[in-house]
Amino acid sequence: MSNNTIYQTDLQYMFQNLDSSEKAKLKNASILITGCAGFLGYYFMSFLSEYSEQLGIKRVIGIDNFKLGKPKWVTELSQSNPRVELHSADVTQFTSFHAKQMGDVDFIIHMASIASPTFYRMYPLETVDANVWGLRSLLDYYRDKDIKGFLFFSSSEVYGDPFPNYIPTPEDYRGNVAMIGPRACYDEAKRFGETLCYLYAEKFRMPISIVRPFNNYGPGMRLHDKRVPVDFAKALVEKKSIVMHSDGTPTRTFCYVTDAIIGYLKALLYEPFDYFNIGMEQPEISIKQLAQIYKEAGSAIYHFSPSIEFKESEEKSYLTHNPSRRCPDITKAKTLLYYSPAISVTEGVHRFLTFLKEEGNIH
Repeated sequence: MSNNTIYQTDLQYMFQNLDSSEKAKLKNASILITGCAGFLGYYFMSFLSEYSEQLGIKRVIGIDNFKLGKPKWVTELSQSNPRVELHSADVTQFTSFHAKQMGDVDFIIHMASIASPTFYRMYPLETVDANVWGLRSLLDYYRDKDIKGFLFFSSSEVYGDPFPNYIPTPEDYRGNVAMIGPRACYDEAKRFGETLCYLYAEKFRMPISIVRPFNNYGPGMRLHDKRVPVDFAKALVEKKSIVMHSDGTPTRTFCYVTDAIIGYLKALLYEPFDYFNIGMEQPEISIKQLAQIYKEAGSAIYHFSPSIEFKESEEKSYLTHNPSRRCPDITKAKTLLYYSPAISVTEGVHRFLTFLKEEGNIH
């Protein structure tokens, strides 16, 4: 187990926020996680590994094509715990590799997809493939198996740029999404992925849940990820100015990674087909306000008070179809999953920066 104090307390927090019936469902379970080397994979894999004995988990199987790199922690986890298996593979070719080794699993978590706009614009077809063909391969393979849960990671991007009267955005909002443009490869692939999940749940009675993440951040994000929360963190780590690539007026709510993963696990273990917003309802703050939170946290943790600057992105399509607001209505998750995220954005930013300071960097 890492000696990082944030890592330790975060995993404990996650364990404490699953109820006894949810923990019981993981007993003797084998869990397959696609896209295991990504940001969310860090705490998913870490949590399931560290608590595998306590929860009675039999196997944790991670697969990834490592297109954006292979972090050191992935190898370390698989080497330190015999219950953790790691496979280098492309999920779109799922049925042709190691399928026999992965046939006997109870839960599938399909996260394989590029999620950072900079990188999915760089790899648009690969992004579509993971969310459509990768998902279809998994659904086809497991539809006749006796699985207990299948979790598909969709996105809050399925809503596009919501009209003001749909903020906070409920799950039944149909979206205002561009089918053509630099974000469409991600947004539309997620939307079609949800349709596939619905069809397989209806036709084959598969126990599928869909989650729509809203702006997760925290330990596990790589410093070159290019999303705003880690861009601001990177500036403090490197003692540089915090740079915004918009005028700072777009607003978001931000959900710390532990609160997010608790929601995802609750959704995985929820049995009827359903779909959930997972995130924080408040506060909805501007990017400029977020930069100020980072500035104040940086001053306290790194003893460095950066300037906050605006600079046009070198990526010409950086702001194309960028939503002006993003804020979830999480009433459904609160009601059906007993989901109650509690870590404020100020506390979460402090935890993230403290983690990075202790770690030296995310390895």
